[in-house]
Amino acid sequence: MSVHFTVSGLTRNLIHSLGLDHERAPRRLTPEQNLLLECYLAGQIPESAWSDYIFEMPQLEKHANARRGRNPA
Repeated sequence: MSVHFTVSGLTRNLIHSLGLDHERAPRRLTPEQNLLLECYLAGQIPESAWSDYIFEMPQLEKHANARRGRNPA
């Protein structure tokens, strides 16, 4: 006996947001998120503010780590 199921888009997004899908490449950023990333990498956003951003949007940290040449978290 086998059980088959599909993962809905909502469930897939939840799994991704929790970091449980082990994707190698981070998801694409929106233009606003990309601007935040560029400003952070240019030193225009302090670490304390960046921490708030990555709390709300964890994919930003993955992109920042990838851009710095580190292994994405």
